[in-house]
Amino acid sequence: MTTASTLGRIVRGSGPGLLLAHGATGSIDGNYGPILDGLAERYKVVGPDYPGSGRTPRAEEPLQLDRLADELVAAAVEEGLDTFAIAGYSLGTPVALRAASRHPERVTALVLTAGFARPNARLRLLSEDWLRHLRSGDEEALARWAVLNGAGAPFVDRMTADELAATVAGARDSVPPGAVEQVELVGSVDVREDLGRVRVPTLVISTAVDSMVTPYHHREVADGIPGAEFAELPSGHLPFVEAPAEWLGLIRKFLDAHVESQAGTVTSR
Repeated sequence: MTTASTLGRIVRGSGPGLLLAHGATGSIDGNYGPILDGLAERYKVVGPDYPGSGRTPRAEEPLQLDRLADELVAAAVEEGLDTFAIAGYSLGTPVALRAASRHPERVTALVLTAGFARPNARLRLLSEDWLRHLRSGDEEALARWAVLNGAGAPFVDRMTADELAATVAGARDSVPPGAVEQVELVGSVDVREDLGRVRVPTLVISTAVDSMVTPYHHREVADGIPGAEFAELPSGHLPFVEAPAEWLGLIRKFLDAHVESQAGTVTSR
């Protein structure tokens, strides 16, 4: 490993290694915060933020999938993990798959949630619309668009007017500086060739009422990976909000069954 990682990160827990890959316009805290304590109870968790999110400054150039994957792996190695599982959420799925393809000696298992291998026509249209909202300067319209497309319909349908207003406000306030570069990457990745190269235990978690990255994509990922397991979660694209306990349970059950024990100690960052 010669690449040094410039990514800010959170490091928690001890035990077998677990590297986290978050979604576009997200962060480790934003996408994994509600389940981070539960993961850290059993694993040494390394969670790097992408450029322009969380602890990492915005990039000065477009994001490249290979470099991002290499930097995530480098962050885990720099924190003392020789081998590790990777949990990828949304855009974190192609990032995790590329990391496993480029660094097979490091990766012991994959858990891929709400993910995709490439943008089909619908997801490309959605990502272009997302970029249009991000560049418009209309923060309220962007936030309303994000809630309508991100959260599952059953979750939004149950909201009171006050809960909806709070959710829209939260979406408005959580857009990171690097959102445009991250959504541009959504529209350009293609890791279909990486799927067949996976040789480690893999769980694909389908967010079953997801209208952003639809179950069509989840099944395409699972079908392309030899021996991949498939599970459904009753959630839209935001499992960390809509079904965090169920999501944590699926991840831990799979990793407990497939990841060999490794000793590890950690300091918080």
